[in-house]
Amino acid sequence: MKILVIEDEKLLADSIQTLLINKGFDVEVAYDGETGEEYAELGIYDLLILDVMMPKMNGYEVARKVRSQKCGTPILMLTAKSGLEDRITGLNSGADYYLTKPFDTRELLACINALLRRQGTQVDEVAFGNTSLDLSSGMLICGTNTVRLSAKEFDIMRFLLQSGGRNLSKEVILARVWGYDSDAVENHVEVYVGFLRKKLASIESNIHIAAIRRMGYHLEVKEI
Repeated sequence: MKILVIEDEKLLADSIQTLLINKGFDVEVAYDGETGEEYAELGIYDLLILDVMMPKMNGYEVARKVRSQKCGTPILMLTAKSGLEDRITGLNSGADYYLTKPFDTRELLACINALLRRQGTQVDEVAFGNTSLDLSSGMLICGTNTVRLSAKEFDIMRFLLQSGGRNLSKEVILARVWGYDSDAVENHVEVYVGFLRKKLASIESNIHIAAIRRMGYHLEVKEI
């Protein structure tokens, strides 16, 4: 699961990042609202953890802009503002839950898990065409045919399947699978897409990873 923390208090942001990484999450941090909003609109995150009082753009504005872009990623809003009107404003801005500071890390983790469950992110498989990806075993399945994917192949295939045929740029795939701080380049995406195409063919899948020049990749069901 990939989480974006948008928090201008660096010590708090970094401590949340460390906590969640230790719990097995993939976590990135933005230290101001404007940068956080740009990252969030990429649509590559499973959850946004969002502070309210931040420079450049406050959390309410970030939530509203993200929701205006039809981004349904769950938002957990963190703030020291605990008044009823503040909570109502946060929820009306698009937040799914409002947690006030200071908070116990156990409550934070409980909220995160609840929001991820609510989004249905705990499903066992995702599918497209006649092919499915078993999320627990990393197996790509078509009828009685199966093939195991490597970690990077699994991440890319899952992202493509979850996109529902929507086009994904190489930049977005790089950010989702390798992370912003990685030295990976677009050629890495091309190489792994090549691996996946061969594995899809090996199990006689009817889905194809189509490429659009300068636009990226999406899934299509092949005509029979």
